[in-house]
Amino acid sequence: MSTDPHRGPLHTSHIEAGATLGVFGGWEMPIYYSGGGVVAEHTVVREAVGVFDVTHLGKISITGPGAADFVNSCLTADLAKIGPGQAQYTLCCAEDGGVVDDLIAYLIGPDEVFCVPNAANTREVGRRLAAAAPPMVTVTDQHDEYAVLAVQGPRSAELLAAVGLAPGTTVAGINYLAFADAQHDGVLVRVGRTGYTGERGYELLPPWKHAPALWAALLAAAGPLGGRACGLGARDTLRTEMGYLLHGQDLGPDITPLQGGISWAIGWDKPAFWGREALLAERDRGPSGECAGCVPPRAGCRGRTWRCGPQQARRWGRPPRAPSPQRCIPVSRWRCSIPPYGLGTASRSTSVAGRYPARSSDPLSCPPMCADEVGAAGR
Repeated sequence: MSTDPHRGPLHTSHIEAGATLGVFGGWEMPIYYSGGGVVAEHTVVREAVGVFDVTHLGKISITGPGAADFVNSCLTADLAKIGPGQAQYTLCCAEDGGVVDDLIAYLIGPDEVFCVPNAANTREVGRRLAAAAPPMVTVTDQHDEYAVLAVQGPRSAELLAAVGLAPGTTVAGINYLAFADAQHDGVLVRVGRTGYTGERGYELLPPWKHAPALWAALLAAAGPLGGRACGLGARDTLRTEMGYLLHGQDLGPDITPLQGGISWAIGWDKPAFWGREALLAERDRGPSGECAGCVPPRAGCRGRTWRCGPQQARRWGRPPRAPSPQRCIPVSRWRCSIPPYGLGTASRSTSVAGRYPARSSDPLSCPPMCADEVGAAGR
């Protein structure tokens, strides 16, 4: 079996743009572009509009009689609480409550759901759904059939309108976590009001072969709006700045939704979903540890090692510098077994570099200048 990374339909475009590439979830993707860099690309999303290629994200179609009810019996969030044309952040859990993946589910109708999981977990999510599906429900991996382009920033609606993607009356009319179908040069493109940056934004699902034409049109129209192409490096700093979770770091097979602080993504009243019994038991006894947010006490502490507790000299990683601390709270999330202190107070159990008390913070609290909803992760 080949170990070469997958390449999306825009690979040549990224090379021509001088992108620095890296492998994410088995896909070779742009980290940042020539003439920009992570901080510049981060800033353009906060101030204007950025265009990301996130085709590495998975695409799974579930179709057949009762497909929506079937998916609702598997994933944690209650799909019955939304209607066709809406999307939902949800989790695929194992029976022990660990998180196999977090994903977005698009409800097309009672007989069709389209899921967008993380790249590295697409195969496992698809395998689990296919193994559990009733005979009349079909689970199809469409990873190589669609690209995913993210248009994020305060001028994102202007950019989509500039290239003719205006589902219904206007792009601005699409509500958060909703989607609609539009056309670009006669080709159907699904437009979702979703994202992973905290800014107003959209994620586009064009057919694989049409992605280069749409990408070129978006970049040509982005320039006059102060926008540019952005890589996954900026996407990571943007989501970190907002406190959005990252699977494999803040969630995973050994980190449950309760430990990750996202029990709101669980439909507790549903009669069935994977991991339900284990998660109900954990909720009743209380999680053994929780993800928390911290604001460094001073700028020089950013990027230093975090330690949790006087008896727990465990390193929790190096939180990146927040490029726009004037906009959103720069936080790091980590899991620890020490009860959290009150928000905004100095913690005696948490320190930076073992020296400076860190101030606890709700990682999803952000000034209203970040225009889109907070509280839902994207990818």
